[in-house]
Amino acid sequence: MTRVITYGTFDLFHEGHYRLLQRAKGLGDYLIVGVTTEAYDKARGKLNVVDSLVTRIENVKKTGFADEIVIEETQGQKVNDIKKFHIDVFAIGSDWTGAFDYLKDYCRVAYLERTRNISSTMLREKNSPIQRIGIIGSGRIAARFLPEARLVSGVSAQGVYNPHTESARRFADQWDINVYEETEAFYEAVDAVYVASPHETHYGYIRDALAHGKHVLCEKPMTLKQRQAEELFGLAREKGRILFEGIKTAYCPGFHKLLGIACSGTIGSIRNVEACFTKLERAGSRELTDTVYGGSFTELGSYVLLPVLKLFGKAYEELRFDTIRDEKGLDIFTKASFRYPSGIATATCGLGVKSEGRLLVAGTKGYIVAEAPWWKTSYFEVHYEDAGRVEKYSETFLGDGLRYEISDFLSMINGSSSSEFKLTRGESAAVAGILERFLEEEGRPAQERQ
Repeated sequence: MTRVITYGTFDLFHEGHYRLLQRAKGLGDYLIVGVTTEAYDKARGKLNVVDSLVTRIENVKKTGFADEIVIEETQGQKVNDIKKFHIDVFAIGSDWTGAFDYLKDYCRVAYLERTRNISSTMLREKNSPIQRIGIIGSGRIAARFLPEARLVSGVSAQGVYNPHTESARRFADQWDINVYEETEAFYEAVDAVYVASPHETHYGYIRDALAHGKHVLCEKPMTLKQRQAEELFGLAREKGRILFEGIKTAYCPGFHKLLGIACSGTIGSIRNVEACFTKLERAGSRELTDTVYGGSFTELGSYVLLPVLKLFGKAYEELRFDTIRDEKGLDIFTKASFRYPSGIATATCGLGVKSEGRLLVAGTKGYIVAEAPWWKTSYFEVHYEDAGRVEKYSETFLGDGLRYEISDFLSMINGSSSSEFKLTRGESAAVAGILERFLEEEGRPAQERQ
């Protein structure tokens, strides 16, 4: 008898789960299915699980493929289960290809082709909140999105569109998703769109997706003009759809906790905010070769502007930019200095100059400091006049952090407004306005593709 084992959360059970179990059963004579507990899912970083463990087990039973069901509760249990149940084949979906190769020392490992098309008919029949997401763009950030999306329950990556079809095909093959050569076919197949294309194309793609009645999650910066951001938010309201800007720091738990403490009065009245984010980008990268839309401030400015706007607001009195440029005239280091009625702030970023990247929030009773990478806030300290008094805070930051914004995006689609304050429409528009002003002062006003 050939014994097969597979594992999963099996939340919001759909045809992809059904087909996976069907394929796993076809690999042998006896199939054992491991269903994860809520606690284990949380520990391994999976967000937004909806169904109870009992419901998920019952749905697996109903397929008729499982000869036995076990509960997966801990890290490392897979090896013990393989030994305990004398397993011949470990089976898992192809979106995990390579992740379980270490089990080859114990049994054969089979990566099963994932179901690329989740049927909208099936979703309507089940009244399921699963959102089929299509990706526009096939570059680096899109490649980070997919492994994060699979850790958010209720999301299915349906396919990719890129006008450069060969790039889209390579991306689709790599991630085992569909490729769409025409936008109409793309929009027909998805419920929501993730825009991960070059900055100057965001406005056109967002407008098109909203016009097709799709929810939109767009990479930062959402637009490079304030009036366009305001127009798009207006169109989203008109269409009854969610438009969400993906500045991931805004949605990560640690940054949210830091803002709460800063605004609580713990450090008194806030008088100064300093945010810095620098990285040394390779010379041939898009960021350092695109003389219109590249440079440090369009690439990293959204991050460093975020804490300034969250803590001081949009009503600054003065704004000045100081910039270091390379031989092409492109900014490789920029400092934006703000004056507010009650304080001052600096937002510094760089791609060709390396600096200490930290976030400092200074108040009348103390200060908060988060060292680099504060944009992935997992630890920060509160200091007071008494040097011996230091309060230390930590919070989990999982993976690349995109799962937090995906989870909040999904929650808002499903009717919850609890995440809306994390990055408001007004704050997104303000970021676009500051970027627009910077580009105008640099003599390269944004003319986004329509």
